[in-house]
Amino acid sequence: MKYVLILGGVISGIGKGVIASSTGLLLKTLGLKVTAIKIDPYINVDAGTMNPIEHGEVFVLNDGAEVDLDLGNYERFLDVTLTRDNNITSGKIFQHVIEKERRGDYLGKNVQTVPQITDAIQSWIERVARIPVDKSGEIPDICIIELGGTIGDFESAPYIEALRQFQYRVGQENFAVIQVSLVPVLGVVGEQKTKPTQATIRQLRALGLKPDLIACRCSEELEARVRSKIALYCRVELEQVLSVQDVASTYHVPLLLKDQGILNYLTKRFRLDCINITPEWQRKGSNLLRFWKKLTVEHSRSRETVTIVLVGKYTYLQDSYISVVQALEHASIECGRKLVLKWVEASDLEAETKETNAEKYEAAWDTIRCADGILVPGGFGNRGTEGKIAAVRYAREKKVPFLGICLGLQVAVIEFARHVCGIENANSEELDAEAVNKLVVYMPEISRTHLGGTMRLGLRPTRFTKESEGWCKIRKIYEAHQSMGTITKEGSMVGVKERHRHRYEVNPEYIPLLAENGLTFVGRDETGKRMEILELPDHPFFVGTQYHPEYLSRPLRPVPTFLGFVAASAGLPLSSLFSKHLPN
Repeated sequence: MKYVLILGGVISGIGKGVIASSTGLLLKTLGLKVTAIKIDPYINVDAGTMNPIEHGEVFVLNDGAEVDLDLGNYERFLDVTLTRDNNITSGKIFQHVIEKERRGDYLGKNVQTVPQITDAIQSWIERVARIPVDKSGEIPDICIIELGGTIGDFESAPYIEALRQFQYRVGQENFAVIQVSLVPVLGVVGEQKTKPTQATIRQLRALGLKPDLIACRCSEELEARVRSKIALYCRVELEQVLSVQDVASTYHVPLLLKDQGILNYLTKRFRLDCINITPEWQRKGSNLLRFWKKLTVEHSRSRETVTIVLVGKYTYLQDSYISVVQALEHASIECGRKLVLKWVEASDLEAETKETNAEKYEAAWDTIRCADGILVPGGFGNRGTEGKIAAVRYAREKKVPFLGICLGLQVAVIEFARHVCGIENANSEELDAEAVNKLVVYMPEISRTHLGGTMRLGLRPTRFTKESEGWCKIRKIYEAHQSMGTITKEGSMVGVKERHRHRYEVNPEYIPLLAENGLTFVGRDETGKRMEILELPDHPFFVGTQYHPEYLSRPLRPVPTFLGFVAASAGLPLSSLFSKHLPN
């Protein structure tokens, strides 16, 4: 097993996750099997209870784990299926060690950071690195490890020490370090400054780790003299200094790294040419590289645009919706369109904003009126929901393609109940616990006292109803793209498997009334009682899903839900999607 450790220096949020994912992708193009681990030093057991505005999106895995958004990057770039154990947190490690201590596993020893905590970290990495993550079912060849935060963070100290020890545990010939560092540009002439990088590399060496590669983040390509200076003062060869400047999209980063010889270096460093790679996996690697190059070319050449307006409540930090944005990009590329994504804070659409800030209110509605498609994603809490309902009503009445995800489905049901069924006070139990007409209710099996890990989470089945056969757009798109692997068949029943994250559901008592007025639930859970997909038959595209299709989207295989939505928004006929053949 080979291990590549990705660390950050100077500041956080400079793209370690993208560089980690890109490195893994390039190694896969050689025919190698790659897995990934993200280490988050916070005490939380998982990311499930964190505020999206502060931490970014909570990503959900097949097994129901609520994890850091970087695991979404890994799954998308590497096209793998990870587990909850691929996200290490201090909360998990401490919990694991304390449970062992309570059982008496340490035989009366003092339990300390060194060696008990550091040993637990190392053992966890070794165990998880050997878990198969792709369809081959085979043990990976290489594990990418990303440590969150930056060198010098107090809470990261146990992990740095554990990884220092780990390089000797697995053999230094099997362990490489990539340090990601910011090279700021200062002054009128735009001078690229190397001192921060020099300082972070000195700190890294003092902690017992040495960089094999230094990935320098900069707004522009590193100047030759700056690159030489970093190599000289950081005591590495010139080939070990990589320029990772701003590019058109994250999809270009793997090719940027490849052009600078990262694969050549890692091949020599790990003696990868000595690994026995079967002709089948060599072919898969070559195809991956070919399709990825094609993807970047198509992304760059797209001229016709499609304008999607995202109406959310966490828009101040756009990383809160990173999987939604990525899924839109994947679908737009497949449709041959350049995505123009506009953001609207849901509360800006509400009457209260009109009274307090008319300019902001009008600007938000001007954005809605220019939309080719309107998307309302998931979220929690009361703030902004009336604005989301207003956006849904506009999309329904003006025949603008609409996609509602999780809360987006629920507010679409509330809007329809109010303005079509005539239930003026229709609401959700989440938004008004005392509401008379609760169109959306708390799921009976969900805990009302504990929030962490208690929602309906992970990969779960949805079955299309018999009534949906023949006319249902979203069903047709799923069936046309069975290569995504989400479509299922059990006898005469056709369905999909998608990832969920919710604790409220549509009240089944109101389904007959909604259906009578034209709102059709075309997908339900395996019991037939839980509403999963809604669609309006007399609309260009009006679809809501209780699940989160964005979690399974891949750059080379966009999910059917987003593909149909973007195609409808671009004015493409449904038949154009059926002729597409996506790569396996």
